Amino acid sequence: MAATGFHMLSAVGGLRNGGKQKHSLGVALPPARRRFSVSVTAFSSEQRSAKSFWDYLEAARDFIRPEDNSPSRWFSPLESKARCDRAPLLLFLPGIDGNGLGLIRQHEKLGQMFDIWCLHIPPSNRTAFHDLVAMVETTVKSETQRSPGKPIYLVGESLGACIALAVAACIPETDLVLILSNPATSFGNSSLQHLAPLLQLLPDQLDLAFPSVLSFIPGGPLKRMIAHWVRGLPENETAANIYQDLVTTSTFTSILADTFRRETLVWKLKLLDAAALFANAHLHLVKAQTLILSSGNDQILPSTGEGKRLRKKLTKCEVRSFNDNGHCLFLEDGIDLVSIIKATSFYRRGSHQDYISDYIPPTLSEFNKCYGVNRLLEVIMGPVFLSTTEDGKVVRGLGGIPSEGPVLLVGNHMLLASDKISLPGQFVHERNINLRPLVHPMMFTRLRDGLLPDVSVYDTLRMMGSVPISATHLHNLLSAKSHILLFPGGIREALHQYKLMWPEKAEFVRAAAKFGARIVPFCGVGEDDFLKVVVDYNDQIKFPIVKEVLKRVTAEGPEVRGSVEGEEGNQDFHMPGVIPKWPGRYYYYFGKVIETGEDELGDRDRAKEVYLGVKKEVERCIEFVKQRREEDPYRPLLPRLHYHLQHGLRTQVPTFPF
Repeated sequence: MAATGFHMLSAVGGLRNGGKQKHSLGVALPPARRRFSVSVTAFSSEQRSAKSFWDYLEAARDFIRPEDNSPSRWFSPLESKARCDRAPLLLFLPGIDGNGLGLIRQHEKLGQMFDIWCLHIPPSNRTAFHDLVAMVETTVKSETQRSPGKPIYLVGESLGACIALAVAACIPETDLVLILSNPATSFGNSSLQHLAPLLQLLPDQLDLAFPSVLSFIPGGPLKRMIAHWVRGLPENETAANIYQDLVTTSTFTSILADTFRRETLVWKLKLLDAAALFANAHLHLVKAQTLILSSGNDQILPSTGEGKRLRKKLTKCEVRSFNDNGHCLFLEDGIDLVSIIKATSFYRRGSHQDYISDYIPPTLSEFNKCYGVNRLLEVIMGPVFLSTTEDGKVVRGLGGIPSEGPVLLVGNHMLLASDKISLPGQFVHERNINLRPLVHPMMFTRLRDGLLPDVSVYDTLRMMGSVPISATHLHNLLSAKSHILLFPGGIREALHQYKLMWPEKAEFVRAAAKFGARIVPFCGVGEDDFLKVVVDYNDQIKFPIVKEVLKRVTAEGPEVRGSVEGEEGNQDFHMPGVIPKWPGRYYYYFGKVIETGEDELGDRDRAKEVYLGVKKEVERCIEFVKQRREEDPYRPLLPRLHYHLQHGLRTQVPTFPF
C-alpha cells in the first residue's frame, strides 16, 4: 500500500521526533491534513473544511482487513506533534468496531491541543479484555515516565470507555483525564446481551449481524437520508443528496459486513460483557477526572441513565447530555469534541488546572454558537455602550477602552448577573478583545448535589474565558496582560438593584498597581426596566424553613468571602422574587481610565484612596445614566422595533444626547 499520513506505532508507543519515526506494519490510511497554530487574538484559529462521515468510510474501507488477526497496536493520525506547547497525550480507545477511526472528524482540531494515538484492534483479533487493559496500562506508564507532570487523556467510546475505566482503576495514582462516550458499562441493561445467544442459534447460511448493527446507528446515512425530505431543498438537490447517501449506506453496510462477521460479533459481545463486569466492579477505585458524554437517542445502549448512574458512582465526574444524537457520537454532524473540552474546562497541560495558561480562546464558529442564542435578547435589550476617551470625552461604543492590557474593568453587578449577556459579545465584536470575567467558583464546581443548577448551564461562560475568582487568578490574569472583568459586589450585589456591596479592603487596587494595570470603572443600568424585585433576601430569611433551605443551597458551592463580616460578606445563594415589566433598555457606561503604579502598591492609604475613587466613579456613572436615559426616545421597546423595521436589525439605534 502507498505511504500515508497515519503512522503505526508499537504496542507501547514510539512516535517521537515530531512524528518522523514510523513503524511499517502494513496498514495504510488517507493522509492527515496539517494542523494550524492557535491565534493570540480573541478568536483561535479555525479550519473551515471538516472531514465528513464519507471520509470515515473511505478510511475504514482501506483500514479493515477481515482476516487480519495481527496484534492490537497504536497509530497516530497526525503528521507531526501538536502545535500547542506542552501538549498532553490523548489515547483514543475505540468501541466494538475496533478500527480506531472514531475520532477522524475531530483529528484536525484535536491536533491543536493534543498528541493523538489511536488504538487499532483488527477484526479477527481475539485479545482478551484484561490483555487490552494491560496494553493500555503499559503505554500510560511508559508515557508518564517520558513526560512527568503532564496528564494523559483517555478518550473511549462504548467498549473503549470500559477499558479507560479499568485502566484508571488499576493505576489510580496516575494523572489521567477520562472522556467517555456512551460507556458500555450499561451492557447488562441493554438488549445486546441477548444477541450473542441468538446469533449462535442461527443457521450458518443466515448472517444477520451487520444489518442488525446497521439498524442501531442513528446519525448515520439513513438518518441523513430521511432528513433530506424535510429540509425543503429543490427536488434535484434532494435527489442528489439521497443518491449520495444511498452510496454511503451501501459502503457502510459493506464495511460492517467485514467488521462484524458473525463469529466476530459473537466474540465482541462476549468482550463487552467481560468489560462491563470488570469496569463496574472497580468503579470505586477510579479517582481520575471524568467527563461522561451521553446520547439521548442511543439505540444500542441505555446511555442517558448510565451517565446519571456513573455520575453518582465516580468521585470526580461530570455529565453532558446530547438528546438528539445516537451511539456513534463523535461521527455525527454538529459534534465538536474540542468545543466540549473547552466549555467543560477539561483541558489542562499540567498536574493542576491553570485557567490562564491552559485557556484557548473560542474559534469564530464557537463564539457564534455561544452567542447566537442571545441575538433575540440583544434586540429586546437594545444595549447602549458609552465610554470615555483620554481627553474626557464621552463617545458611543468602546473606543475609550485601552487596547493593551492589563486592564481591570470594575463595575456594579446587574440584577441576576444579566450583564453577562451583552458585555463579552460586544467587546469581541467591536474591539476583538476577549474579556476574562472573574466569577463565583460555583460556576465550575459543586461540593455536593442539591438544588443549584448543574454546572453545565455555565458552559458558555467558561468557553468565553470566565475564571473562578481568587487572588491568585487575578494576579495571573494581570501578569498575562488580560482584560479582566471584576464585580467586587459578588452574588449579593447581583441580587439587588443599583446598590454597591463592596468589601472594605482595596486588594484589587494593590494587585493592579503591581503590574501597572489601568482600572476602568463602569456601570450597568437597565434591569429595573425589565424586572421589579418584590421579595428580597431579607424577606425570605424571615421564614425559618426558607432560611434553612438557603443555607443548604449555599453549602453546595465553594465559599467566597468567608472572612468578610456584614452584608458585604453575605454570599448566600437565593433567588429574589421578581415581576417582569414591559422591556426598556440596557446601558453600559465606562468612565475615565485610572492609572495605577508604585504609589498605590507601596502605600495602603493611597491604595484605599484609589479604591474609594473607583467606587465613587461607578456610583457617578450609575446616576448619570439613570438621569440621562429619561431623555432617550428609544428607551421603550416599541420605538426601537419600529426603528429596526425601517433601518434593519443590524443598525445601531440612537440614544440620549451625550
